[in-house]
Amino acid sequence: MSDTIHLYVNMSGNTIPGTSFATIGEALASLPDVPASESGKQFPASVSELPPVILHIGKGIYREKLVITRPNITFEGTGCDETILVYGDAAFDLMPEGDKRGTFRTASVRIDTHDFTARNLTFQNDSGYGHTVGQALAVYVDGDRNAFYNCRFLGSQDTIFDAPLPLKEAQPGGFKGPGEFKPRTIGRHYYENCFIQGDVDFIFGSGIAWFEHCTIFSKLPGDRIPPESPESEVIYGYVTAASTPQEEPYGYVFHECKLESDCPPNSIYLGRPWREWAKTVFLHCELGVHIHPAGWQDWKKPHDHFYYGEYNSYGPGASPATRADFSHQLTDAEAAEYTVERVMKGWEPQTF
Repeated sequence: MSDTIHLYVNMSGNTIPGTSFATIGEALASLPDVPASESGKQFPASVSELPPVILHIGKGIYREKLVITRPNITFEGTGCDETILVYGDAAFDLMPEGDKRGTFRTASVRIDTHDFTARNLTFQNDSGYGHTVGQALAVYVDGDRNAFYNCRFLGSQDTIFDAPLPLKEAQPGGFKGPGEFKPRTIGRHYYENCFIQGDVDFIFGSGIAWFEHCTIFSKLPGDRIPPESPESEVIYGYVTAASTPQEEPYGYVFHECKLESDCPPNSIYLGRPWREWAKTVFLHCELGVHIHPAGWQDWKKPHDHFYYGEYNSYGPGASPATRADFSHQLTDAEAAEYTVERVMKGWEPQTF
Protein backbone atom coordinates (compact mmCIF):
# COMPACT_ATOMS: atom_id res chain seq x y z
CA MET A 1 0.00 0.00 0.00
CA SER A 2 1.21 3.51 -0.78
CA ASP A 3 2.24 5.93 1.92
CA THR A 4 -0.50 7.74 3.77
CA ILE A 5 -1.49 11.18 2.48
CA HIS A 6 -1.89 13.78 5.25
CA LEU A 7 -3.95 16.92 4.63
CA TYR A 8 -4.56 19.71 7.14
CA VAL A 9 -7.68 21.84 7.41
CA ASN A 10 -7.56 25.06 9.41
CA MET A 11 -4.53 23.93 11.39
CA SER A 12 -1.65 26.26 12.18
CA GLY A 13 1.94 25.11 12.25
CA ASN A 14 1.84 22.94 9.15
CA THR A 15 4.61 23.90 6.72
CA ILE A 16 4.29 21.19 4.07
CA PRO A 17 3.37 22.92 0.77
CA GLY A 18 0.08 21.92 -0.82
CA THR A 19 -1.37 20.19 2.23
CA SER A 20 -3.09 23.06 4.07
CA PHE A 21 -6.67 24.14 3.36
CA ALA A 22 -9.23 26.51 4.80
CA THR A 23 -12.22 24.21 4.29
CA ILE A 24 -12.91 20.49 4.21
CA GLY A 25 -14.39 20.78 0.72
CA GLU A 26 -11.19 22.30 -0.62
CA ALA A 27 -9.13 19.50 0.91
CA LEU A 28 -11.34 16.82 -0.64
CA ALA A 29 -11.26 18.56 -4.04
CA SER A 30 -7.45 18.48 -3.99
CA LEU A 31 -7.39 14.69 -4.11
CA PRO A 32 -7.04 13.02 -7.51
CA ASP A 33 -10.15 11.51 -9.05
CA VAL A 34 -10.90 7.90 -8.17
CA PRO A 35 -11.21 5.68 -11.26
CA ALA A 36 -14.70 4.25 -11.54
CA SER A 37 -15.08 0.50 -11.23
CA GLU A 38 -16.64 -1.61 -13.96
CA SER A 39 -19.96 -1.43 -12.14
CA GLY A 40 -19.94 2.34 -12.51
CA LYS A 41 -19.65 2.94 -8.76
CA GLN A 42 -16.83 5.11 -7.58
CA PHE A 43 -15.29 2.27 -5.56
CA PRO A 44 -12.21 0.55 -7.02
CA ALA A 45 -12.11 -3.23 -7.03
CA SER A 46 -9.51 -3.14 -4.25
CA VAL A 47 -9.30 -0.32 -1.73
CA SER A 48 -5.63 -1.19 -1.30
CA GLU A 49 -5.05 0.30 -4.74
CA LEU A 50 -5.39 3.74 -3.18
CA PRO A 51 -3.17 5.28 -0.50
CA PRO A 52 -4.99 6.05 2.74
CA VAL A 53 -5.82 9.70 3.34
CA ILE A 54 -6.08 11.42 6.72
CA LEU A 55 -7.71 14.85 6.94
CA HIS A 56 -6.56 16.52 10.14
CA ILE A 57 -9.37 19.00 10.84
CA GLY A 58 -8.68 21.81 13.28
CA LYS A 59 -10.93 23.53 15.77
CA GLY A 60 -13.87 25.29 14.17
CA ILE A 61 -17.45 25.19 12.93
CA TYR A 62 -17.47 24.01 9.31
CA ARG A 63 -20.74 24.95 7.64
CA GLU A 64 -20.27 22.83 4.54
CA LYS A 65 -22.50 20.29 2.83
CA LEU A 66 -20.10 17.43 2.16
CA VAL A 67 -20.10 14.30 0.02
CA ILE A 68 -17.27 11.80 0.48
CA THR A 69 -16.77 9.39 -2.42
CA ARG A 70 -13.10 8.45 -2.06
CA PRO A 71 -12.48 5.17 -0.23
CA ASN A 72 -9.96 4.72 2.58
CA ILE A 73 -10.20 8.19 4.08
CA THR A 74 -10.16 9.35 7.70
CA PHE A 75 -11.51 12.57 9.22
CA GLU A 76 -9.51 13.34 12.37
CA GLY A 77 -10.89 16.18 14.49
CA THR A 78 -9.45 17.80 17.60
CA GLY A 79 -12.45 16.91 19.76
CA CYS A 80 -16.17 16.53 19.29
CA ASP A 81 -16.76 19.82 21.11
CA GLU A 82 -14.18 21.62 18.94
CA THR A 83 -14.47 20.27 15.38
CA ILE A 84 -18.08 20.61 14.22
CA LEU A 85 -19.35 19.73 10.73
CA VAL A 86 -22.81 21.25 10.32
CA TYR A 87 -25.42 22.16 7.74
CA GLY A 88 -29.14 22.92 7.85
CA ASP A 89 -31.07 21.31 4.99
CA ALA A 90 -34.47 19.81 5.86
CA ALA A 91 -37.15 17.72 4.19
CA PHE A 92 -39.80 20.44 4.01
CA ASP A 93 -37.49 22.88 2.18
CA LEU A 94 -38.81 23.90 -1.22
CA MET A 95 -36.46 23.11 -4.09
CA PRO A 96 -36.03 25.32 -7.19
CA GLU A 97 -38.18 22.96 -9.25
CA GLY A 98 -41.03 23.40 -6.77
CA ASP A 99 -41.01 20.09 -4.93
CA LYS A 100 -39.85 19.49 -1.38
CA ARG A 101 -36.30 18.44 -0.65
CA GLY A 102 -37.35 15.17 1.00
CA THR A 103 -35.45 13.16 3.58
CA PHE A 104 -32.56 11.82 1.55
CA ARG A 105 -31.28 15.09 0.11
CA THR A 106 -30.87 16.70 3.53
CA ALA A 107 -27.63 15.12 4.81
CA SER A 108 -25.06 17.52 6.18
CA VAL A 109 -22.44 14.86 5.40
CA ARG A 110 -23.02 12.02 2.93
CA ILE A 111 -20.53 9.18 3.15
CA ASP A 112 -20.82 7.35 -0.16
CA THR A 113 -17.79 5.11 0.00
CA HIS A 114 -16.08 2.22 1.78
CA ASP A 115 -13.52 2.29 4.60
CA PHE A 116 -14.37 5.75 5.88
CA THR A 117 -13.35 6.56 9.45
CA ALA A 118 -14.14 9.58 11.63
CA ARG A 119 -12.68 10.42 15.00
CA ASN A 120 -13.12 13.21 17.54
CA LEU A 121 -15.63 15.46 15.79
CA THR A 122 -19.31 16.35 15.53
CA PHE A 123 -21.76 15.79 12.67
CA GLN A 124 -24.81 18.05 12.99
CA ASN A 125 -27.97 19.11 11.20
CA ASP A 126 -29.23 22.30 12.84
CA SER A 127 -32.30 22.93 10.66
CA GLY A 128 -34.74 22.55 13.56
CA TYR A 129 -37.26 20.15 15.04
CA GLY A 130 -38.68 17.46 12.79
CA HIS A 131 -42.30 18.40 13.47
CA THR A 132 -41.49 21.87 12.08
CA VAL A 133 -38.94 21.35 9.29
CA GLY A 134 -39.29 17.64 8.56
CA GLN A 135 -36.63 14.95 8.53
CA ALA A 136 -33.06 16.24 8.55
CA LEU A 137 -30.01 13.98 8.38
CA ALA A 138 -26.76 14.80 10.11
CA VAL A 139 -25.13 11.90 8.24
CA TYR A 140 -26.03 9.57 5.39
CA VAL A 141 -23.77 6.55 5.95
CA ASP A 142 -23.52 4.40 2.83
CA GLY A 143 -20.88 1.89 1.75
CA ASP A 144 -19.09 -0.80 3.76
CA ARG A 145 -16.66 -0.89 6.70
CA ASN A 146 -17.35 2.67 7.89
CA ALA A 147 -16.41 3.46 11.49
CA PHE A 148 -16.87 6.32 13.95
CA TYR A 149 -14.98 6.87 17.20
CA ASN A 150 -15.59 9.54 19.86
CA CYS A 151 -17.99 11.41 17.57
CA ARG A 152 -21.20 13.31 18.21
CA PHE A 153 -24.25 13.13 15.96
CA LEU A 154 -26.73 15.93 16.63
CA GLY A 155 -30.14 16.33 15.06
CA SER A 156 -33.87 15.91 15.55
CA GLN A 157 -35.83 13.52 13.31
CA ASP A 158 -33.66 11.04 11.35
CA THR A 159 -30.23 12.09 12.66
CA ILE A 160 -28.36 9.04 11.30
CA PHE A 161 -29.43 7.31 8.12
CA ASP A 162 -27.63 3.99 8.24
CA ALA A 163 -27.96 3.10 4.56
CA PRO A 164 -28.90 1.51 2.26
CA LEU A 165 -32.49 2.30 1.44
CA PRO A 166 -35.10 -0.43 1.45
CA LEU A 167 -35.78 -1.93 -1.96
CA LYS A 168 -39.03 -0.01 -2.46
CA GLU A 169 -40.45 3.24 -1.16
CA ALA A 170 -43.82 3.31 0.60
CA GLN A 171 -44.96 6.26 -1.52
CA PRO A 172 -43.85 7.26 -5.04
CA GLY A 173 -40.95 9.69 -4.86
CA GLY A 174 -40.27 8.90 -1.22
CA PHE A 175 -36.65 7.95 -1.92
CA LYS A 176 -35.81 10.93 -4.10
CA GLY A 177 -32.13 11.60 -3.68
CA PRO A 178 -28.66 10.14 -4.30
CA GLY A 179 -29.52 6.54 -3.41
CA GLU A 180 -32.86 6.21 -5.19
CA PHE A 181 -31.62 4.21 -8.19
CA LYS A 182 -28.32 3.04 -6.78
CA PRO A 183 -27.49 -0.65 -6.20
CA ARG A 184 -28.01 -1.48 -2.53
CA THR A 185 -24.82 -2.17 -0.56
CA ILE A 186 -25.61 -3.79 2.79
CA GLY A 187 -22.90 -1.93 4.65
CA ARG A 188 -21.28 -2.75 7.98
CA HIS A 189 -20.98 0.30 10.22
CA TYR A 190 -19.36 0.64 13.63
CA TYR A 191 -19.85 3.34 16.28
CA GLU A 192 -17.75 3.47 19.46
CA ASN A 193 -17.89 5.96 22.35
CA CYS A 194 -20.24 8.16 20.35
CA PHE A 195 -23.01 10.53 21.46
CA ILE A 196 -26.12 10.30 19.28
CA GLN A 197 -28.99 12.75 19.75
CA GLY A 198 -32.40 12.96 18.14
CA ASP A 199 -36.09 12.36 18.72
CA VAL A 200 -38.12 10.47 16.09
CA ASP A 201 -36.52 7.45 14.32
CA PHE A 202 -33.14 9.07 14.75
CA ILE A 203 -31.16 5.91 13.94
CA PHE A 204 -32.75 4.32 10.88
CA GLY A 205 -32.08 2.39 7.68
CA SER A 206 -31.12 -1.00 6.29
CA GLY A 207 -27.46 -1.20 7.27
CA ILE A 208 -25.82 -3.53 9.77
CA ALA A 209 -24.54 -1.44 12.69
CA TRP A 210 -22.82 -2.12 16.01
CA PHE A 211 -22.95 0.57 18.71
CA GLU A 212 -20.31 0.10 21.42
CA HIS A 213 -20.32 2.18 24.65
CA CYS A 214 -22.42 4.90 23.05
CA THR A 215 -24.73 7.42 24.71
CA ILE A 216 -28.10 7.59 22.95
CA PHE A 217 -29.91 10.79 23.91
CA SER A 218 -33.61 11.21 23.12
CA LYS A 219 -34.06 14.97 22.93
CA LEU A 220 -37.36 16.61 23.89
CA PRO A 221 -38.64 18.01 20.56
CA GLY A 222 -39.44 21.52 21.73
CA ASP A 223 -42.84 22.35 23.17
CA ARG A 224 -44.86 20.28 20.69
CA ILE A 225 -45.77 16.61 20.60
CA PRO A 226 -44.57 15.05 17.33
CA PRO A 227 -47.37 14.03 14.93
CA GLU A 228 -46.23 10.38 15.28
CA SER A 229 -47.58 10.32 18.84
CA PRO A 230 -50.59 7.98 19.00
CA GLU A 231 -53.91 9.33 20.25
CA SER A 232 -53.93 6.99 23.25
CA GLU A 233 -50.67 8.21 24.81
CA VAL A 234 -48.05 10.94 24.61
CA ILE A 235 -44.96 9.65 22.81
CA TYR A 236 -42.06 11.97 22.06
CA GLY A 237 -39.94 9.67 19.97
CA TYR A 238 -38.47 6.37 18.82
CA VAL A 239 -34.77 5.60 19.09
CA THR A 240 -34.54 3.26 16.09
CA ALA A 241 -36.43 2.50 12.90
CA ALA A 242 -34.54 -0.32 11.21
CA SER A 243 -35.36 -1.72 7.79
CA THR A 244 -33.09 -4.75 7.90
CA PRO A 245 -33.28 -6.90 4.74
CA GLN A 246 -35.10 -10.19 5.29
CA GLU A 247 -32.04 -12.31 4.49
CA GLU A 248 -29.80 -10.56 7.05
CA PRO A 249 -29.62 -12.20 10.53
CA TYR A 250 -28.49 -8.99 12.26
CA GLY A 251 -29.48 -5.34 12.03
CA TYR A 252 -28.67 -2.91 14.85
CA VAL A 253 -26.83 -4.09 17.96
CA PHE A 254 -26.32 -1.81 20.97
CA HIS A 255 -23.73 -3.13 23.42
CA GLU A 256 -23.13 -1.55 26.82
CA CYS A 257 -24.77 1.70 25.76
CA LYS A 258 -26.50 4.29 27.91
CA LEU A 259 -29.90 5.67 26.93
CA GLU A 260 -30.60 9.12 28.35
CA SER A 261 -33.20 11.82 27.74
CA ASP A 262 -34.79 15.07 28.87
CA CYS A 263 -38.21 13.68 27.86
CA PRO A 264 -40.91 12.73 30.41
CA PRO A 265 -41.04 9.18 31.81
CA ASN A 266 -42.46 6.42 29.59
CA SER A 267 -42.49 8.59 26.46
CA ILE A 268 -39.82 7.00 24.22
CA TYR A 269 -39.86 3.63 22.46
CA LEU A 270 -36.66 1.70 21.80
CA GLY A 271 -37.71 1.11 18.24
CA ARG A 272 -40.31 0.52 15.58
CA PRO A 273 -39.95 -1.28 12.24
CA TRP A 274 -39.53 0.99 9.23
CA ARG A 275 -39.80 -2.21 7.22
CA GLU A 276 -41.28 -5.50 8.35
CA TRP A 277 -38.01 -7.47 8.81
CA ALA A 278 -36.37 -4.93 11.14
CA LYS A 279 -33.90 -6.35 13.66
CA THR A 280 -32.63 -4.49 16.73
CA VAL A 281 -31.10 -5.80 19.96
CA PHE A 282 -29.87 -4.09 23.15
CA LEU A 283 -27.24 -5.95 25.22
CA HIS A 284 -26.18 -4.87 28.73
CA CYS A 285 -27.59 -1.37 28.21
CA GLU A 286 -28.63 1.17 30.84
CA LEU A 287 -32.12 2.48 30.09
CA GLY A 288 -33.43 5.73 31.55
CA VAL A 289 -36.90 6.36 32.91
CA HIS A 290 -37.94 7.85 29.57
CA ILE A 291 -38.20 4.38 28.00
CA HIS A 292 -41.78 3.19 27.58
CA PRO A 293 -42.66 0.07 29.64
CA ALA A 294 -43.61 -1.81 26.46
CA GLY A 295 -40.23 -0.97 24.99
CA TRP A 296 -41.18 -1.55 21.37
CA GLN A 297 -43.88 -0.44 18.93
CA ASP A 298 -45.02 -2.55 15.97
CA TRP A 299 -45.91 0.27 13.52
CA LYS A 300 -48.69 -2.06 12.31
CA LYS A 301 -46.18 -4.58 10.90
CA PRO A 302 -46.55 -8.40 11.18
CA HIS A 303 -45.28 -9.60 14.53
CA ASP A 304 -43.68 -12.76 13.20
CA HIS A 305 -41.33 -10.86 10.86
CA PHE A 306 -39.30 -8.27 12.77
CA TYR A 307 -37.06 -9.14 15.72
CA TYR A 308 -36.62 -6.98 18.81
CA GLY A 309 -34.63 -8.17 21.79
CA GLU A 310 -32.88 -7.23 25.02
CA TYR A 311 -30.38 -8.92 27.27
CA ASN A 312 -29.60 -7.78 30.81
CA SER A 313 -31.05 -4.29 30.41
CA TYR A 314 -30.81 -2.32 33.64
CA GLY A 315 -31.81 1.07 35.02
CA PRO A 316 -35.27 2.58 35.57
CA GLY A 317 -36.32 1.94 31.97
CA ALA A 318 -35.57 -1.78 32.11
CA SER A 319 -38.85 -3.63 32.56
CA PRO A 320 -38.85 -7.20 31.16
CA ALA A 321 -42.22 -8.03 32.68
CA THR A 322 -44.03 -5.26 30.78
CA ARG A 323 -42.32 -5.49 27.41
CA ALA A 324 -44.37 -5.97 24.24
CA ASP A 325 -45.28 -9.62 23.83
CA PHE A 326 -43.70 -9.72 20.36
CA SER A 327 -40.26 -8.78 21.75
CA HIS A 328 -37.65 -11.12 23.22
CA GLN A 329 -35.65 -11.32 26.42
CA LEU A 330 -32.56 -13.16 25.20
CA THR A 331 -31.21 -16.23 26.97
CA ASP A 332 -27.50 -16.48 27.76
CA ALA A 333 -27.02 -18.72 24.74
CA GLU A 334 -28.89 -16.36 22.42
CA ALA A 335 -26.95 -13.33 23.68
CA ALA A 336 -23.65 -15.15 23.12
CA GLU A 337 -24.42 -15.21 19.38
CA TYR A 338 -24.03 -11.42 19.28
CA THR A 339 -20.33 -10.72 18.85
CA VAL A 340 -18.65 -8.01 16.79
CA GLU A 341 -16.98 -10.64 14.62
CA ARG A 342 -20.25 -12.43 13.86
CA VAL A 343 -22.45 -9.35 13.37
CA MET A 344 -19.78 -7.59 11.29
CA LYS A 345 -19.26 -10.76 9.19
CA GLY A 346 -15.57 -11.06 9.94
CA TRP A 347 -14.69 -7.37 9.67
CA GLU A 348 -12.76 -6.34 12.78
CA PRO A 349 -13.01 -2.57 13.26
CA GLN A 350 -10.36 -0.95 15.39
CA THR A 351 -11.34 -0.77 19.06
CA PHE A 352 -10.04 1.52 21.79
